Amino acid sequence: MIKKIIILLITSSLIFSCSNKIAEVFSSKTEPEIIDVSDNDMAINLYREAVEALKKGDAFYAGKKFREVESLLPQSKWAAKSSLLAAFSDYSRNAYSNSIFALQRHINNYPADQNIPYAHYLIAICYYEQILDEKKDLEPLLLAKKKLEFIKSNYPNTDYAVDASYKLDLIIDQLAAKEMYVARYYMKTQKWIPALNRLKVVINEYDNTIFVEEALHRLVEVYYKLGLNDEAKNAAVILGYNYPSSVWYSESYKIFNKNYKPTKIGKNNKKKQESGLLKNLLKGLFD
Repeated sequence: MIKKIIILLITSSLIFSCSNKIAEVFSSKTEPEIIDVSDNDMAINLYREAVEALKKGDAFYAGKKFREVESLLPQSKWAAKSSLLAAFSDYSRNAYSNSIFALQRHINNYPADQNIPYAHYLIAICYYEQILDEKKDLEPLLLAKKKLEFIKSNYPNTDYAVDASYKLDLIIDQLAAKEMYVARYYMKTQKWIPALNRLKVVINEYDNTIFVEEALHRLVEVYYKLGLNDEAKNAAVILGYNYPSSVWYSESYKIFNKNYKPTKIGKNNKKKQESGLLKNLLKGLFD
């Protein structure tokens, strides 16, 4: 009898012990395994996410992610790339002021970056794309001109210099157009002296543009209005000598000979040579 009681007690003890162990297993809160992700891995993932966003057209989100990468790994190759692409993201959504600020910051923070010429070029493009027409603000024209001249001077053997030359020709034309617009306004309001000064600027500073012919003709008109017939005739002679087939020469001739009928002359088909546009400017930055 005693033996049976002892066996019963031992069995009960074992059952109780097992129950406690099972209860512990089900009641315990096991901590999940923590995977250690390095800053470098995180930065690369963020960078790829930003590149994909930029490719899909979400430039605002891309710019935000590129800046996160730069903060995560400052002064690394990823930081330099991200800094430049964050600025490009601003440019992509026409946030020109933000882009210019970011590009100037990039130039200051990463002076040894191999993409510094591109940063200068993109600043020029930000100014260039804000040029509207000759009636609007002159400042973007002048800022674009200054930066493009800097690129031609400092990076002469690059594709950026090639495109800078092409765009500078267009800017010069635009500056001449601006002067002509103001000169015509002064002539319309019969402010002959200010008109004369504007026309002289076109003739002296923008003599390779398409506007020089009109400027010479308007000079004839203004001198004639002021009663300076000899000066008017001299301007007409210069116009006729340099542009004998110009419609503006015919108009100038009419000022002195009201019965003049111009003879038809073949069209001048001379065209300006245009430089090739740049391709793949961001090559390498997306890798």
